[in-house]
Amino acid sequence: MNMLLHAGPVVQGIMAGLLVLSLICWAIMLSKTWQLRKVNRESEIFADLFMNSTSLGALRHDGERLREGHLAHIFRVGLAELDRTGRLIEAAGMKHPGEHGDLILENVDRAIQGGIISKRKRLQRMLPFLATTGSMAPFIGLFGTVWGIMTSFQDIGLKGSASLAVVAPGISEALVATAMGLAAAIPAVMAYNHFSNKIQVIADDMLQFSSDFLNRLKTDLALQTRQGAAASGLSGISREGRNMCGRMDGNTARTG
Repeated sequence: MNMLLHAGPVVQGIMAGLLVLSLICWAIMLSKTWQLRKVNRESEIFADLFMNSTSLGALRHDGERLREGHLAHIFRVGLAELDRTGRLIEAAGMKHPGEHGDLILENVDRAIQGGIISKRKRLQRMLPFLATTGSMAPFIGLFGTVWGIMTSFQDIGLKGSASLAVVAPGISEALVATAMGLAAAIPAVMAYNHFSNKIQVIADDMLQFSSDFLNRLKTDLALQTRQGAAASGLSGISREGRNMCGRMDGNTARTG
């Protein structure tokens, strides 16, 4: 600490900047750790509910309750698009939604892909700061090192002596700057790689869940067509803001 207090203003400024970068990185790391744990915990709960549920409409409340989970996010996006498409079909006077299953599935799939991208962007927020710190901090520390060595040579020239007492302070400042740069960069790089891998796993989970969701929806549409329950299904799409998905499952349960 005494060494830092007696360092030159340039070296002190560099060390202060590196300290600030390091503190921000640690704050991001703690925040991301908490965020990803909550996302994964809520998604595990929703995945169990989805697999054990016979009605997609019954999961609407759970999708709203588990808002941080990435699977619930995809589910909400899919239901919202299904609701919108259902209203458009009803407004166009189409009485058999099951016959327009390809259109419905395409719209829902596109909406889900957009939802995956938006969720991934949200999870990746602030990660570029870790990457930037990891790549720049060593060079900032190196600049402090070079400056400290330059100061040492100036002291040698002014005092006309190359003794250890003259050279050591500047060299020490230089080495401390390098050490602080590495201390800021190493955790930042490790955290960036760790969180990037975690987010990639989450993205893969969302893709898999989107396939499961679309398969369930495709089955419901096929059952609608066979059972001739289109009229009652459509009447439930827009009534009180409910989506087609919940009504289709309700029709399936009644006829089963």
